[in-house]
Amino acid sequence: MSKPKKPQVMKPATAAQKLDVYLPATPREFQEGMVSREEFDELQQNPPQWLTDLRRNGPHPRSVVAARLRVSNSGLARAGITEALTSEEIAALAADPPEWLTRERETYAEAQREQRRLEGRRDAPEPSPKPSPKPKTKIKPKLGAKLSSRLSFNRGRSGR
Repeated sequence: MSKPKKPQVMKPATAAQKLDVYLPATPREFQEGMVSREEFDELQQNPPQWLTDLRRNGPHPRSVVAARLRVSNSGLARAGITEALTSEEIAALAADPPEWLTRERETYAEAQREQRRLEGRRDAPEPSPKPSPKPKTKIKPKLGAKLSSRLSFNRGRSGR
């Protein structure tokens, strides 16, 4: 008989990342326990009030902050933003964008255009390779090959 399967579990940090929430802002019970696959699915289908509030108001993890500001995570780091931001702070930055935000948005948009260009190039069918032209001259066998065939012929006649 096979052993009963153990339920799949994930660390709270992994679950928070998949839920797009900032782990230190989650309830203590969530931070200290493992999250089973069933619990995770339930959190996604029927989010509790704390999860709804975190998603709406923050504080938000860097990936969410970067997405809302339309910059990369590296762009946030270059600007010196290392902590989580609330929705109000993100809205204030977006309403009156500082010079670094404008520059990082341009950089990010250029990187996205290049990514789409490369993906389009990769998805395009490759042209069929042209067959190589046939050589116009015959390739002559090397002199050594003629000699070795003659020598092997002579050895067979001598009875060795």
